[in-house]
Amino acid sequence: MNYLKYIAIMSVALLALSACNVGNSKNKNEVLYQCPMKCEAEKTYQAEGACPVCKMDLKPMAAADEKILGTDEISETSIFNLTTKWNTEKGNTILLEDLKGKTLVMVMIYTTCKAACPRLVADMRNIEKQIPKALISKINFVFVSIDPETDTPEKLKAFAIENFMDDDQHTFLQGTESGVREFSNVLAVKYKQISPMDFSHSNIISVFSPQGELVHQQEGLGVDNKVTISKIIETVNK
Repeated sequence: MNYLKYIAIMSVALLALSACNVGNSKNKNEVLYQCPMKCEAEKTYQAEGACPVCKMDLKPMAAADEKILGTDEISETSIFNLTTKWNTEKGNTILLEDLKGKTLVMVMIYTTCKAACPRLVADMRNIEKQIPKALISKINFVFVSIDPETDTPEKLKAFAIENFMDDDQHTFLQGTESGVREFSNVLAVKYKQISPMDFSHSNIISVFSPQGELVHQQEGLGVDNKVTISKIIETVNK
C-alpha cells in the first residue's frame, strides 16, 4: 500500500515538473520586438509593428546565444539599417551604409539658413581643426539638409565650395522628405518649416562609429566641444 502511494506521489510530481518545463519553454521561445534604432531605449513589444517614434519596422530581438557580430557586420542599432537613398553634392546616389568604415560626425542644416546653421557649420569646422591631422582621413564630416526641395546637389556643391569643404572629408546629403524626417527622428533632431525659406530646428552634432552606431551627441551652439573631440578621437582609435 505504501509502495502504491509512493508511485502515485511521484507520478503527480513528474507531471507537475513536465508542465513547468513546458511553461518555461514557451516563455523562453517567446519572440519580442524592438525598434532597431532603440528610440524608446530598451522598450519591447510582443507583436510586429512600427516604432511610434521613427516609424521603422520593429525587429525581433536577438537570442542570447546568437553569434557575436564580426567587425564587418552592423548591429541592429546602426543607422546603416536605414534604406533611404540620398543624393550627394557630387551627384552620386548612396545609402547611409556607403559611409561605413569611417567615424561620422553628422549635423542637420539647410543652406539658406542665416541664423543657427552658419554657427553649426562653424562648430563643425572648429571640431575638425582640433582633430590630429593623422586622424582626419579616418573621419567623414556629414551635413544632412532638412530642406531637400531647395538644397539640390548643385546647391549643396556650391555651399561646400563656399565653405571650403569641397573635399573627401566632407559629405553633403539631400534626401526625400520622408527620408529626412525618418533620419531626424533617429537623431532626435526636431525641425519645423515656419516660412517658405525658413525652418526652426534642433542644434545637435552627432558622432557615429564606423559601424554606424551613435556614440555621442553635442547639443547647442558654440558650446565647449572638448568631450565631442575626445569621443571622436576615441572612436577613431578603437
